[in-house]
Amino acid sequence: MPQFSDALFTDLYQLTMAQAYFQSGQTGDATFSLYFRGFPSNRAYYVFCGLESAVEYMGGFGFSERDLAALERLGIFDGGFLDYLRSVRFTGSARAMAEGEVFFPAEPALEVSGPIIECQLLETYLVNQISLESMLAAKAARVVDAANGRQVVDFGARRAHGRDAAMKLARASYMAGFDGSSNIAAADAYGIPAVGTMAHSFISSFDDEREAFRSYARSFPDSSTFLVDTYDTVGGVRSAIAVAGEMESDGRRLRAVRLDSGDMDSLSREARRMLDDAGLSHVRILASGGLDEYAIDELARRGAPIDGFGVGTRVGTSADAPYTDFVYKLVEYGGKPMMKLSEGKVSLPMAKQVSRLFDDEGAMRRDVIHAKGMETRLPDSSAPLLGTVIERGSLTAPLPDLESARAFHAGRIAQLPRGLRGVKPSGGYDVRVAAELEGLAAEVSERLRSESGRAYSTAPDSLSRAIRRAE
Repeated sequence: MPQFSDALFTDLYQLTMAQAYFQSGQTGDATFSLYFRGFPSNRAYYVFCGLESAVEYMGGFGFSERDLAALERLGIFDGGFLDYLRSVRFTGSARAMAEGEVFFPAEPALEVSGPIIECQLLETYLVNQISLESMLAAKAARVVDAANGRQVVDFGARRAHGRDAAMKLARASYMAGFDGSSNIAAADAYGIPAVGTMAHSFISSFDDEREAFRSYARSFPDSSTFLVDTYDTVGGVRSAIAVAGEMESDGRRLRAVRLDSGDMDSLSREARRMLDDAGLSHVRILASGGLDEYAIDELARRGAPIDGFGVGTRVGTSADAPYTDFVYKLVEYGGKPMMKLSEGKVSLPMAKQVSRLFDDEGAMRRDVIHAKGMETRLPDSSAPLLGTVIERGSLTAPLPDLESARAFHAGRIAQLPRGLRGVKPSGGYDVRVAAELEGLAAEVSERLRSESGRAYSTAPDSLSRAIRRAE
């Protein structure tokens, strides 16, 4: 398969619009906002992730000769426009939330400003990457919350939706609090602890389960975890105990047993009893197999003696909420505020800032969306969430590393109102539009109504459940 640059990973209409912009002279500066229209009913917050992917893409944006040849083969683009694309780079700026930040509907997580053609051409890739990574990070954060301090590791590479998704899953889940990943490529690329045990095929390739355990223990005398459910879980635990005794006589210790099927609650209790009775209280019990935050929460509530979880398919595909409603909308062009007035899809105009207010205990209390640079009455203690990461096409400073993003995220999760956490969050978070921005939106709506001769609603109806006017 021919190797194209990431610039060609785009929808055709981005390029047809770009040619029309170019040929009509509509090439002024613009600002686009990337935000969520609304959350699914089972999500009270999302986690911003993918900024690293975004800035790498923007910093290296450009069409290769192979890309241009592919566009020429389509037979719809003008030669002068293709020559123009040859020299296009992203020369604008970007403002974003920090990776690991929690955010809510209507809040811009990323805003991109610069020549409209450059900004327009970025849309497909930015939405794709940030949507995927934020979706996975939010799912992972819920799993970590449900595990309540128990170890959680990523086993999702095999059933993730492609190699890129598997890599981004490992990174996003580690940032959200996972302890490691079975994905060796991701572990090396991102500095994530690599974890893994064995598969049922290893056990079944031997004539005897105990001999399989002995063989593995000889290869990994200080880090063995035995998978005990290939034939019969209780029998597998009995075999693990026997081999663990042999290891003890050699001065070695079995690290853990892993359950991968059956009633995890009752089996973990029986395994714990058997291990403790054998003097193996140090042997941990791990569980895997179709787990997600709902299953983990139920096991934790029942008090199942499970020390750690390996999660894969349901988390790697965010099975209960497998897509997002991220959009990338024009909010300013040529210094003028712009907004969309389509029914159910009304947007807020202008480049914006989101400021967060906290209560006396340091918990998140309210977010206010306001126009960037427009005077808004906010407490001195409020914290702006968007900061400049790219200026004139270049990074303003190195992004925080993954460990820093992980620590930041953990701190932010701790500040979430308790009702927003857990597998069944109650209530919603208070997000408001500043009165000044609401007034500007009404003015823009009226201007557009007058220019078109049609009546439009001035209220952002698609956001009305999440946003109220700031007091």
